[in-house]
Amino acid sequence: MKPRVENRLAQIRKSRGVGASELARRVQVSRQTIYAIEAGTYVPNTEVALHLARELEVTVDELFSLPRTAGASPDSLAAEVLSAGAPEKGQPVRICTVGSRWVAVPVSASPYFMPEADGVIQHLGRAAGRADLAVFAKEEAAQKRLVLAGCDPATNLLAHMVEKISGIEIVSAAASSKLALAWLKEGKVHIAGSHLEDPQTGEFNLPFVRREFPHEDFTVVTFARWEEGLVLAPGNPKCIRQIEDLGRKGVRFINREPGSGSRALLDQLLASTGLDPGTVHGYDHVAYGHLVAAYSVLSGDTDVCLATRSAAKSFGLEFIPLHSERYDLVMRKRTAGLPAVEAFLDVLQRATLRRKLEVLAGYDTSETGTVVA
Repeated sequence: MKPRVENRLAQIRKSRGVGASELARRVQVSRQTIYAIEAGTYVPNTEVALHLARELEVTVDELFSLPRTAGASPDSLAAEVLSAGAPEKGQPVRICTVGSRWVAVPVSASPYFMPEADGVIQHLGRAAGRADLAVFAKEEAAQKRLVLAGCDPATNLLAHMVEKISGIEIVSAAASSKLALAWLKEGKVHIAGSHLEDPQTGEFNLPFVRREFPHEDFTVVTFARWEEGLVLAPGNPKCIRQIEDLGRKGVRFINREPGSGSRALLDQLLASTGLDPGTVHGYDHVAYGHLVAAYSVLSGDTDVCLATRSAAKSFGLEFIPLHSERYDLVMRKRTAGLPAVEAFLDVLQRATLRRKLEVLAGYDTSETGTVVA
């Protein structure tokens, strides 16, 4: 006897705001076929099922499933882990679907609260970056979520406002600009943040995107302009004033990871002053993120780092500006047309968000929401 196949096509199609006729046109089947699938009187072949999943930005498993049996394990899920470092067993994660794949983003506890998570890493996969998860509510986690990769400390202000206004949750994956764009290219995130400057033209992000992804259609939207510079302990006890001071004896520095815009800026500044990286104590000491680097200064582990003004403001640290940068949000054009992403981009136009970015982060928002490509 042929097993009965359950499907959620009608529910997911309607939640995406896609009509049956429009979906049928995209998948190249008849409207009657869509209705028959939704009614459970017709089970599509593999090709049609894959097309349906791709057009609705879900996995095939979310559209079609077999009735659960006693041997099934509904709380287990295989996913790709988005982390700059090696994932660990037992690590809490948030999960989301990007296209037809599940991704998991590790989360960390704050000093006073446990992290918000959807599950934990149960087993590390044989392939790098893959793991089996024990999840709490798989279906809830798949709804109305976007994965945003990048390093801007202020994107949480955007994320909170997006959720409050539209109900769309933003799952933030910490990553350098190059890693975020690599994940975007691999289809692991919806949106990538970047502040990579082309040394030849001085333009941000566009030359890199066009050079590295020549056959992809991308939409690039400006988040804000920020200042990056030296972050120092209150009172600047080491009297650090300029980049050349990083080479002084007794000055401890913490760097950013290779592939980050901050690392590239540091190397550019060192080259312009003729300072050998080998003379910078801590050049090979890496912090993954602006806030992590700034916290190292706050804790007294290091004397100085190169980070954004917003990171310095977050911890009440001294800041010496060195360079103005543009932070852009990059996404595929078809992703930009999703209702969830349109709601996300709409928040960029809100005056309330701009005021928050200006006051709390010290950002220039004159270009916020501008489509640059």
